[in-house]
Amino acid sequence: MELIADIEILNKKDIRKLKLDELKAWMQENGEKPFRAKQVYEWIWKNSAQTFAEMNNIALPLREKLDAHFSINAVQVATKQLSNDGTIKSAFKLYDNNIVEGVLIPHEQRMTACVSSQVGCSLTCKFCATGTMDRIRNLEAAEIYDQVVRINEQCQQQYGTPLTNIVYMGMGEPMLNYANVMKSIEMITSTDGLNMAARRITVSTAGIAKMIKKMADDGIKANLALSLHAANDTKRNEIMPINETNSLSAIKEALLYYHELTGRKVTYEYILLNGFNDTLEDAKELLAFSKLIPCKINILEYNPIESASFTKAQDETLEPFLRYLADRGVQVNVRRSRGKDIDAACGQLAIKEK
Repeated sequence: MELIADIEILNKKDIRKLKLDELKAWMQENGEKPFRAKQVYEWIWKNSAQTFAEMNNIALPLREKLDAHFSINAVQVATKQLSNDGTIKSAFKLYDNNIVEGVLIPHEQRMTACVSSQVGCSLTCKFCATGTMDRIRNLEAAEIYDQVVRINEQCQQQYGTPLTNIVYMGMGEPMLNYANVMKSIEMITSTDGLNMAARRITVSTAGIAKMIKKMADDGIKANLALSLHAANDTKRNEIMPINETNSLSAIKEALLYYHELTGRKVTYEYILLNGFNDTLEDAKELLAFSKLIPCKINILEYNPIESASFTKAQDETLEPFLRYLADRGVQVNVRRSRGKDIDAACGQLAIKEK
């Protein structure tokens, strides 16, 4: 019976792929009042309904008709782990039985959801566990949206407070799933959806230059972060193969374009790897890159993964690196890892189970 149900779901269209106007048109074509479309739309986005049965102000015959034609491919929590530091990592099961991971990162001033945008990843960054996986497919906008909903539920249950921030820093490269990522942001920020502020959302990219420009052209209000990790092409090519087709010069051009159109500050993420990118010469190169446009730099602690031999930079290296940047007027912060004991920290997300 479960197999039959799965086949039925795969053969139906997820109703959340319909725009409101398309849903209104469907209602009219099927002998229903157009205003019902708005009611259903609010149920699936504002109320995050997972089934048509939940829509208790919709007449039963219409709910049955909707159920016969459409599915709601809601994301479910398959497993959940609680770290010693309060971080929660979830394995989310998708309608086709693929799995992605998402993380709730609690902090005194904020509650942050780290969400995935792809099943796996195609970029093969050498310091990242997700990069060892194949990219199976892009996530739909609603699947990204659902991760936020599920993590917000966990936040309310565990800490009695809602999410304050969202970062697209989980599995996958958001800019290689641009349309769905931006649609998810649209619905997360919409009054028809979760009504969260765009300034509380950050999209992180490994550096897809043309999509950085597109984000500016499209007037996306969310923040932009660049996973930099090396400020010269030789080193960046070594740990981030995407740099071979999106060089630092191409990224610089895109960032200048982005800032000119938006006037927005950019965040640079920089993992300090022991003996690789943690010298004062590396700091000088990072300083030079930071002068391009207004920015802040987050120095990230490296989190070990099985497939790489990197280790985190030592404190005696970290302190002069930070001081060099701060003394020259750079806004620099150290982001300590959270959830390391459950493999939930930056760069550790990967599906171990097949």
